[in-house]
Amino acid sequence: MKLRGILAPYFAVAIRFAFLLIVYALLRWGFYLLNASLFPNVNAGKLFVMFGGGVRFDTVALLYLNILYIVMQTVPGSFITNPIYQRISKWIFVVVNSLGIALNLIDYAYYPFTLKRTTGTVLSQFSNESNLFKLAFDFCLDYWYLLLVFALLVYGLSKSYQLIQLERPKRYSWKSFLVQVPFFLLTAFLFIGGVRGGWAHSTRPITLSNAGDYVDTPEEMNIVLNTPFSILKTLKAVSLKPVNYYPEQELSKLYDPIHFPQTDKPFNKKNVVVLILESFAKEHFGELNKDIQGGKYKGYTPFLDSLIRNGYTFTDTYANGRKSIDALPSVITGIPSIGEPFVLSVYSGNETTSLAKLLGKKGYETAFFHGAPNGSMGFSAYMKLAGIQHYFGKNEYNNDRDFDGIWGIWDEPFLQFTANKINTLKQPFFASFFSLSSHHPFKVPEKYQGKFPKGPLPVQEPIGYTDNALREFFATASKMPWFNNTLFVICADHATVSYLPEYQTTAGGFQIPIIFYAPGDGLVGKADKLVQQIDIMPTVLNYLHYDEPYFAFGSDAFKPGRDNFVLNNNAGSYNFYYKDYMMSYDGLKPLSLYNMKQDRLMKQDLIKQHPAVLDTMETKMKAFIQQYNNRMIENKLTYKK
Repeated sequence: MKLRGILAPYFAVAIRFAFLLIVYALLRWGFYLLNASLFPNVNAGKLFVMFGGGVRFDTVALLYLNILYIVMQTVPGSFITNPIYQRISKWIFVVVNSLGIALNLIDYAYYPFTLKRTTGTVLSQFSNESNLFKLAFDFCLDYWYLLLVFALLVYGLSKSYQLIQLERPKRYSWKSFLVQVPFFLLTAFLFIGGVRGGWAHSTRPITLSNAGDYVDTPEEMNIVLNTPFSILKTLKAVSLKPVNYYPEQELSKLYDPIHFPQTDKPFNKKNVVVLILESFAKEHFGELNKDIQGGKYKGYTPFLDSLIRNGYTFTDTYANGRKSIDALPSVITGIPSIGEPFVLSVYSGNETTSLAKLLGKKGYETAFFHGAPNGSMGFSAYMKLAGIQHYFGKNEYNNDRDFDGIWGIWDEPFLQFTANKINTLKQPFFASFFSLSSHHPFKVPEKYQGKFPKGPLPVQEPIGYTDNALREFFATASKMPWFNNTLFVICADHATVSYLPEYQTTAGGFQIPIIFYAPGDGLVGKADKLVQQIDIMPTVLNYLHYDEPYFAFGSDAFKPGRDNFVLNNNAGSYNFYYKDYMMSYDGLKPLSLYNMKQDRLMKQDLIKQHPAVLDTMETKMKAFIQQYNNRMIENKLTYKK
């Protein structure tokens, strides 16, 4: 087939790209057929959805692999149709796509041993092998049929390329160049959207965990994914290393993430609603800062302050990470992000438990609410993996009159939508809401201009708006039949830029509110205790007298005593809190030690003055690292008898 005209190269690229998508679909089909016994719950309907979703990931992988070829074929100029130039382009096309085919075929054989697509860690995994050629030869010998399939596909790739020939235009002028430029820019626009997974402002670049949108279980994500995508997206990923500081028996005594029932009382099927608030740092709360400015500090959350007075909280409450994407696994699943966000890591496909899954086993209906476009931040994919049955986003809200123009639906109307949707859920239920209006560029709806204090930080005006939206939400919910039989948990996803000196410290940058409110139970008080996001899951389950063992990295915040610890992931190192102290730790040794009760501004490093404290904290830190690293690597994030 000969293509003529100055736009012929663009059509040729589109046709060849479509052909590659078909090849990758066939490779996915082969991967499934060869490993079908490992996916016993996948039927034809599920497979159809997975193949449809797989196109997104194939598109990203093929765009990355073919970036040089695409540029060479779409850059404006008459030289594109030059025979030598086309010959060079052909071999670039064949070589890079042969590599992509080879990587997919390798996982045909490799997957049954690893139960996950090969990732970027394979480079470090084999970096110290001295017999790579022998290993490769043995692999080819054992899987000779894959070598044959590879040869046939590469041959077909080469032959298919030759089916499309570009005919040189008889004339090429500056007008021709001007016609090609818009198509080149269009190609660039499509490329950017393709590799990111969309063009929306709130769309986070597509990653492994996005495959969760198309599956029911983490292991099924491997059907949706392709190997080049998995490798390309994890080349810079943090690869945890196994550690063995303590024997297993001693380790479980030092720190054990398996939780067993703590009471003989029957399970209490109370509803649970978790409200996660964007950027609601502890600094913005008057009720949580009575010691600031001689007790005159009012803050920017009058409604939540009133709720705190009628609920239960703690003196020292922290986020485990610094990003929204860190918060959901911490709060819903009891898994903190260490080194990088869990949902972006090579371990995101591990089998996990969650509040939704555990309560779902008890007959709870589960739902998640976020006013951004569905797919934003990868939330919908993660929530599906976390066992959420219903996802409500901007799509389900279906009224763009309340769209803020950037992130999604304003918090006030979306919280009303949330309350009314919760009212349709069958009790008992688990529901979670994630706010968005306190995002940059920190706007409030026009009708609220001037109503809320602006404060010294731009985020404080929209925080006042969302606080008021929560007031309206609780006013609506309080009239509903489920309200008094509900445990509300309110926390922030992370802290943000600070103004008060007390929060312009390493520890202050992670301090958030964590509030428990049970209007029908009289749960009121404040404990002098360290509490973190990953403590929410075990605290809720123990409060409900959950009667089965489960896995979570946190601890029960209502348990008496102060022997628990808190940790933050701080740009590759740890902040580790125990009793009155905070230790910074680089993964190998302590770097600093502060007494947070006596030195809130962190001006006096005590690392040389309290060796006994350091020794205790380092022991606990190492126990956590050993449990975290080894369980992540070995995919042991659930309780199994």
